[in-house]
Amino acid sequence: MGEGRVDTPLPGMHRTAYMTAALDDAKEKGAQVINEGGGDFCKTLFYPAVVYPVKEGMMLYREEQFGPIIPVTPFDDIETALEYVITSEHGQQVSIFGTDPAQIGALVDPLVNQVCRVNLNCQCQRGPDVFPFAGRKDSAEGTLSVADALRAFSIRSMVAAKQTDESRVLLDAIVTERKSKFVNTGFIF
Repeated sequence: MGEGRVDTPLPGMHRTAYMTAALDDAKEKGAQVINEGGGDFCKTLFYPAVVYPVKEGMMLYREEQFGPIIPVTPFDDIETALEYVITSEHGQQVSIFGTDPAQIGALVDPLVNQVCRVNLNCQCQRGPDVFPFAGRKDSAEGTLSVADALRAFSIRSMVAAKQTDESRVLLDAIVTERKSKFVNTGFIF
């Protein structure tokens, strides 16, 4: 692979084949890989791909691909994006980027009922390990008994943000101006 590139190792050739099939499907249906070299691979090394525009009917639109592919879907209004999250079969995390406490607060409330972690001005991520790993909908598969199902319905949601002055100001404004029913307690960073 090229000098200075960061290729992502996948757990096996079957994953490289799946990622390639997802990219081929998107391209056949009108999307493009917009970064140079995106989707190149050598055995189990796969170069990340940014794919645009991804739309309903493409594998990348609804499938949890757990790979180095970033599907980008344009939308004209926030209701379209919220409807996507609501109708999604998955519910681990979502990220919201912005500085308007009213807008951020209004988005937090419907999203905490759809996903287990809402990230403010930071990307979705695995850790830190002190945060619980949880999911809603099909992301919480494996909850088959009544006791497990009840536990799944009572999984706590959280809102996470980086420890920055901007995050502190944003969260304080959401709380003091009562812009969110979910985020309603002052925080100590």
